[in-house]
Amino acid sequence: MSKYTSRRDFLRLAATSPAALAALPAGARTYDLFREPSRVRYGPNDMIRVATIGMGGMGYGDTRTALMVDGVEFVAAADAYDGRLAHAKEAFGKDVFTTRDYREILRRSDVDAVIIATPDHWHQRITIDALEAGKAVYCEKPMVQHIDEGPAVLQAAKKTGKLMTVGSQHASSLIYEKARDLYRAGSIGKLNMVEARINRNSAMGAWQYTVPPDASPETVDWDGFIGHAPKRPFDPIRFFRWRNYYDYGTGIPGDLFVHLFTGIHLVLNSNGPTRIMSTGGLRYWLDGRDAPDVMLGLYDYPETDSHPAFTVALSVNFADGGGGDGTSFRFIGNEGVITITGSSTILSRLAPNPEPGLSIGTFTDAIQEQARTEYREKYPEPERPELRSTTEEVYRAPGSYDSRYDHFNNFFTALREGGKVLEDPAYGYRAAAPALLTNTSYIEKRTVDWDPLAMKVVPSM
Repeated sequence: MSKYTSRRDFLRLAATSPAALAALPAGARTYDLFREPSRVRYGPNDMIRVATIGMGGMGYGDTRTALMVDGVEFVAAADAYDGRLAHAKEAFGKDVFTTRDYREILRRSDVDAVIIATPDHWHQRITIDALEAGKAVYCEKPMVQHIDEGPAVLQAAKKTGKLMTVGSQHASSLIYEKARDLYRAGSIGKLNMVEARINRNSAMGAWQYTVPPDASPETVDWDGFIGHAPKRPFDPIRFFRWRNYYDYGTGIPGDLFVHLFTGIHLVLNSNGPTRIMSTGGLRYWLDGRDAPDVMLGLYDYPETDSHPAFTVALSVNFADGGGGDGTSFRFIGNEGVITITGSSTILSRLAPNPEPGLSIGTFTDAIQEQARTEYREKYPEPERPELRSTTEEVYRAPGSYDSRYDHFNNFFTALREGGKVLEDPAYGYRAAAPALLTNTSYIEKRTVDWDPLAMKVVPSM
């Protein structure tokens, strides 16, 4: 649909489906989401051979997920810590080739695709090197560490013609696809705001990752890790908890906000915001880090053919003592709300009320009575006030559902068939850019203007 639709349009569209008709009466209805699994099976000669560069938590998890897709074989791993290379052989087989130098992997003829799961400051360089070496690339989010690094990646992907996707799995999520379908059908009326939060109250949630007892200059390639970042003496805290430092990571926006932007852009078919504002600070984790542990971002999205102008509010707190999962993601319209949880999409609607209110308390008693009488003549007391109740439709993914699997499956299917990925470099950059500019706004204490179509920062006047 090219323009936002009213609830009346939604109900007309929904009425074509028996399931949708059953959902319309007041009260919650639950539906199961389902994606037909692939039934193709591949033999040894049809394998896609994958290597992972960066075998930390994300790289290890990505590798395991990639191997769940049929027809994928893991052949090589690179990491700057020897212990992770040894564990790669323990977990995936003694024949896995391991190296500290990722360039050795790119020179191998038995590698078809690479997963890049390094610290953020290596994403651009390794991605370009891999594309130029003829490898397909699955690069973890954010696609780049700094806003000015994006164009070179886009150019390399275009020049080489090699397949590339960015690893923000919301782009392939069954749950977000359902939210997109509900939005396009006009289920919430005119969108006006999106709000999301991802709060945590644990050391691991705040990136206080375990430092192994054997960490030393002998077991860690410190210079290889540092790369083009500022030179420093060996520091195992910086190596294993790199997300805490702007030298190597992108803080809360690059780790968490970028996922939210990916989901927003999928649901709304949006290219991104035009204005970015943020604030935050170090409130609890005073452990030497320079990335804040509390961050709030505000973003203005312009009107387009697929959505009206709306505002986004994102927040993360790494010391939220309130309990619960601390997560909320809501698309808010004047006629309803789409809420996305970890496993479900929930549509909540309140039946419309055309009646105006009665603000008569400051009138004389006679005028109040006259106004009340005329009001009830025009708007008789409803016979069924329950029609104003909220209705909910819950669309639930299977308990075992993992959108990362769908994301990898999309990548490998496109690689086999010469097709397109769901999150290509332009999509990945448009999701990364507002996240990275959130850091710019925070550090420089200013509003940042962004052109999401041209993918350029708009100079301040």
